[in-house]
Amino acid sequence: MDKFIVQGGLKLYGKVNIQAAKNAVLPLLAASILTDERVTIRDLPFISDVENMIHILRELGCEAARTGADIVIDGKNAVSHEIPSTLTKELRSSVFMLGSVLTRFHRAKISYPGGCDIGLRPIDLHLSGLKRLGVTIIEENGYVICSAEKIRGADILLDFPSVGATENIILAAVKAEGKTVIGNAAKEPEIIDLQNFLVGMGAKISGAGSGTVTIEGVKELHGVDYTPMKDRIEAGTFLIAAAMNGGKIETEGVTEENIAALLHKLRENGCKITAKGDKIKLESDGDLKTASLVETLPFPGFPTDMQA
Repeated sequence: MDKFIVQGGLKLYGKVNIQAAKNAVLPLLAASILTDERVTIRDLPFISDVENMIHILRELGCEAARTGADIVIDGKNAVSHEIPSTLTKELRSSVFMLGSVLTRFHRAKISYPGGCDIGLRPIDLHLSGLKRLGVTIIEENGYVICSAEKIRGADILLDFPSVGATENIILAAVKAEGKTVIGNAAKEPEIIDLQNFLVGMGAKISGAGSGTVTIEGVKELHGVDYTPMKDRIEAGTFLIAAAMNGGKIETEGVTEENIAALLHKLRENGCKITAKGDKIKLESDGDLKTASLVETLPFPGFPTDMQA
């Protein structure tokens, strides 16, 4: 599709069932290679980033069978430790494959990832965390080449609570020798979702969402059947759209806790909002008041992805 044609002027009304969160699904797909057993992930969104990550898994040798919104991944025949550069250039989240491929093969090769233009997002925090786990890293000709005879647990203090770095270190440490403690870890709900997924596979992880994540390395992980969290950014997008044009909508699947900073600003704008469980109702007359300064911050602050 080359273009969208939008005919405006109509207020938004109704209920919206929010789909699974892209930012939760991508690290789960990366984690699926950590076991030889089958992994089932439910309710995947039909978007290019998810399709690209599935393509990467297939290029590594995994079998990935998608039926509707569900996928079954069988990684027992995975053989390659090189993530194709043609795909990493399309998908920044392909960097998650570093930690999981390292855990699986004790080596990994990836070109610098791309895919998102919102600010500069270097992967220095990812690489410094992996080095603390005993990984040798060589950067040359646009590639990151990693190797480790053994991945060993370590205490890691992040300079910034990076979501990607936190998730990548978790994926690398989940089968490491000994204990890994990540300080100043990201607190985003997607970190909790990754922890829940890995614990379902037999991992020993605690503290996600608290700022300190502890991983006790285990020898093996097993398969899991898992339904990811819903997309808080998608829910926020619908709520903002209804607020702007004087609509009245209800989103289902995302709790107030996960988008509290956004709801606070919408209430400042004059919107009437009620929340119960995973249902959020918003009513707006379209005549929005000016809110105080909106500053993007790590969770639980105002999400960067909502500023667009």
